[in-house]
Amino acid sequence: MRLPISALVLGFIAVSSAVAVDDGFTSGPNPKRITRRPDQYWDHLVKGAQVQQVGRRDAEGGKMENELANYILRAKKSDPAKLGVDTVKQYSGYLDDLEQDKHLFYWFFESRNDPAKDPVVLWLNGGPGCSSMVGLFKELGPSKIPSSDLKPERNPYAWNNNASIIFLDQPVNTGFSYSSREVSTTAAASKDVYALLTLFFYEFPQYAKQDFHIAGESYAGHYIPIFAQDILAHKDRNINLKSAMIGNGLTDPLTQYRHYKPMACGEGGYPSVLSENECRTLDDALPRCQSLIKSCYDTGDTNTCANATRNCNSGLLSPYQRSGRDVYDVRKNRGEDAPDYSDRFLNEAHVKEALGVEVAEFDQCNGSTNGNFVSAGDWMKPTFRAVPKLLEQMPVLIYAGDADYICNWLGNRAWTDALEWPGRDAFAKAKQLKLRSPAAKDGYGYIKAAQNFAFLQVLQAGHMVPMSQPEASVDFFNRWLGGEWFTKR
Repeated sequence: MRLPISALVLGFIAVSSAVAVDDGFTSGPNPKRITRRPDQYWDHLVKGAQVQQVGRRDAEGGKMENELANYILRAKKSDPAKLGVDTVKQYSGYLDDLEQDKHLFYWFFESRNDPAKDPVVLWLNGGPGCSSMVGLFKELGPSKIPSSDLKPERNPYAWNNNASIIFLDQPVNTGFSYSSREVSTTAAASKDVYALLTLFFYEFPQYAKQDFHIAGESYAGHYIPIFAQDILAHKDRNINLKSAMIGNGLTDPLTQYRHYKPMACGEGGYPSVLSENECRTLDDALPRCQSLIKSCYDTGDTNTCANATRNCNSGLLSPYQRSGRDVYDVRKNRGEDAPDYSDRFLNEAHVKEALGVEVAEFDQCNGSTNGNFVSAGDWMKPTFRAVPKLLEQMPVLIYAGDADYICNWLGNRAWTDALEWPGRDAFAKAKQLKLRSPAAKDGYGYIKAAQNFAFLQVLQAGHMVPMSQPEASVDFFNRWLGGEWFTKR
């Protein structure tokens, strides 16, 4: 059954019967029908054991034995004319973990501008369990699929106007990715992402010399701090990581869950969605929720953290959802989005053949994956604790569309203000600047930046900022990559 994204983001789906284990995996039957393509189908095939032999070292200088030995990267050079998504050079394929039977799908697009010099960006959608093809076709990719004729329509505000982009379906069993096992924690997912990037840049060294950035939204607020932390922990790496960008992310639940009531009840810049009685219900639910999240932070216990997720989502998200309003945009009722036919496009036989897809059917989101992350207690983990260490080494941008409810701008502003790091005082004193662009001369947002940290409120934008405000999103994206709000190294 295909589940709506809203059901997944809220975590109200039925929790999988699979049991989480300590390594961050769950076992269970694979629901996807798979047709493995022979090795000769692929234009590139690189084995992790080959890369491992070059002698990689971690941050302490210790040799990393067999970290990549079980991985293989497969890549096919796609013919742009066959799909019409973009005219630039493209690669698609899989990262395979042979020992764990994991296979992650990716689709790479070169920059439309100067791929020999422009940066490379990894884009991650959230969920957890939602495909980054959502970002590709609904938000920031080179084309959209707006009509039932399934013809790609060029996106003039694509982020690959000035950067090469990797769209990755992760964790396994998301989108076109597949496995007989389930990843159920951010930490476990991070190992696969590091392996993919290492093998990709090894096989395509022409991109390895460029600056590299990680960007994503929603549950990527969990993913990105941990993924970036793991990359930087590898001293002898070929990943030229320069910054991270998180849009409407879930990063500090203890702080962010306090801001559901203000956002729903008229304190976020938009009229109240709920009645006075419903707002009081949110007030009543908050103390128990906060106590449970704090216990999760203090203990890291799986059951404690999973219980916090279920209790808090029931008490603070359910009343809003019952209002009929869109959790991604307080200005709209649920179901008012423009038509999107990307699911149908991606399920076309010629599309799957051109991309080397091995999964019989594409789904935007996987409910089982979402449930496994909830059961493993990952949802409420304090991933913001990784951010101060990141800021010692690279810039981080937190941006938020100010009409989103689920990961709203009030909560994201609050945790960035509260973050303990050496630049906290400078960040608190930093002036808020209005951002303008040729299409938004009166301004499309407000940014506050100090040292390596920046927070951006994007006006009149929902959860998916590039979908709500495409021109604004590509403007701040290009300006961020250009180093406007930090000192480039």
